[in-house]
Amino acid sequence: MNAMTDTRDRWSTALPDWADRITSGQSIIPDLPLDQSRADRALRLFKQLRVPDIPGTPTYGEVCDQFVFDLVRAIFGAFDTETNLRIIREYFLMIPKKNGKTSIAAAIMLVALMMNERPAAKALLVAPVISTALMAYEQACGIIKLTVLESGTRLIDVFTWHDHEQRIKYLRPDIPSEMQIKAADADVITGSKASYVLIDETHVFASRPSAKGVFVEIRGGLSHPMNTGFLLQITTQSKTAPSGVFKAELGRARDIRDGVKSGPILAVLYELPQAMQASGEWKERRTWAMVNPHMGRSVSEDFLEEELAKAEDDGDDAVSIVASQHFNVEIGVGHNADAWSGAAHWMSAEKPHVTLDYILDKAEVCTIGVDWGGADDLAALCLLGRFPDKSWGAWVKAWARPSVFKARPKIADRLRDFQRAGDLSVVPTGEAQAAEAADICQRVFEAGLLPAEGGIGLDSAGIDLLIDALDTRGLVYPLVVPVPQGWKLQSVVSGVPLRLEAGTLVHGGQPLMAWCVGNAKQRLKGSNYVVEKELAGAGKIDGLIALFNAAMRMRENPQAAGHGSYMDSEPMMVL
Repeated sequence: MNAMTDTRDRWSTALPDWADRITSGQSIIPDLPLDQSRADRALRLFKQLRVPDIPGTPTYGEVCDQFVFDLVRAIFGAFDTETNLRIIREYFLMIPKKNGKTSIAAAIMLVALMMNERPAAKALLVAPVISTALMAYEQACGIIKLTVLESGTRLIDVFTWHDHEQRIKYLRPDIPSEMQIKAADADVITGSKASYVLIDETHVFASRPSAKGVFVEIRGGLSHPMNTGFLLQITTQSKTAPSGVFKAELGRARDIRDGVKSGPILAVLYELPQAMQASGEWKERRTWAMVNPHMGRSVSEDFLEEELAKAEDDGDDAVSIVASQHFNVEIGVGHNADAWSGAAHWMSAEKPHVTLDYILDKAEVCTIGVDWGGADDLAALCLLGRFPDKSWGAWVKAWARPSVFKARPKIADRLRDFQRAGDLSVVPTGEAQAAEAADICQRVFEAGLLPAEGGIGLDSAGIDLLIDALDTRGLVYPLVVPVPQGWKLQSVVSGVPLRLEAGTLVHGGQPLMAWCVGNAKQRLKGSNYVVEKELAGAGKIDGLIALFNAAMRMRENPQAAGHGSYMDSEPMMVL
């Protein structure tokens, strides 16, 4: 093993057993070969700082849990002792509210100034809004006013501040430095070449139109090998399903934590395993301390119980917000009381190998469900295969025209994510999306997997262009049939969840479908449960409706017609 490989291995920030660690109360910060001298010095400084907004103004050493100390040591000790170069350049801490996030952030940035060895270094603390920026600034100023180090140095004698600029200067004669607090919408962020950058509430900051460019700018400033600075993101989970820049940042952090990717990033994510989130275990007291490491210090079980009870009285939207902000539960699958009953089992049915090609290779028969849309909407197709063991596998494809991004700006970032994932194709015209969908239908037909009758089930609304495209390929009635909607889908609205729970319906874990499933709400209409687009609000459920349409055809127990053209095939009785 060469020296370079050995260094990478020693500095791996992966923690594949994080789920076991967090549920058993162990540290989720890996043991790293830190520069102990730097790490210890930084921690001594941090512990001496006084907390201005707690009665009695105790020190951070008195009020913080061990995870904070471990993080501080990891931030300031991440140097190769042989080269004196920084090894870990980025840190991503996701932690629920009330765990002292902003206060810890302000203290870490002050330590960065005191530890700095780079001439004229700048630190930048980016908050999502003016009020949070002011809170961070006031916290930092309060620390300075109150703290006297063990050496006898008063921080008020070595720091100065300017309220009108929210700027703090460290007056060390040989190496002066400064910190500035800014709101995320400030134009001056772009162009700032800061050595130390802390982003408070990444999920809010990332919703700004300029967020992607700002991240590029920040990382560009930290990329020089001799730069000893860092980027620290401290955030709660998003109040909506992660999208855009935040989804990308969180996804990368998870991949590095899980060992899927490697990089100079330490991800410390206080979240329950997805299965526990989906099952509703986050509502149980026994799990709260797992994701709230300052339980008993800055947050209490009684407070969380009260917040959850109030939210349940206020409705599903309030519960979702409490889930995301106080328990880091990711919005998307199965938090709402009126969620489609299949949502709770969706993630457990994920099998990444279930792709279009896999279904075509392994299935004994297939049906196709289609839910079409207009110029400002999505169109979706679901391929449902039945395997020899009678289990089902589902794969979905969706289409949109460019106009949908202007018509539906609230979900535009999310749609771009699905486009990058390959689940969504953006095409210029309705004819183009109809042609692509018809091509998939033709491929399944030519594989001999469609039944002679009723193999393609359609919601009859707005399908003229699709019907024309299917007709040109010889895919006509009785192969193509309408599927009644509304309460007439009751059998699959209730039946598909049973299959998901039993493991007899699996899917490939496509992000678009997870989103559709998370958006779906059901209600009792007469004596039937219905899932309707109107109930989903701004969210889309087209992929799920396509699955329902395919399932309606599959539940008829069809048999594959075999190879050959439709016109040459022998009609088969639908059972």
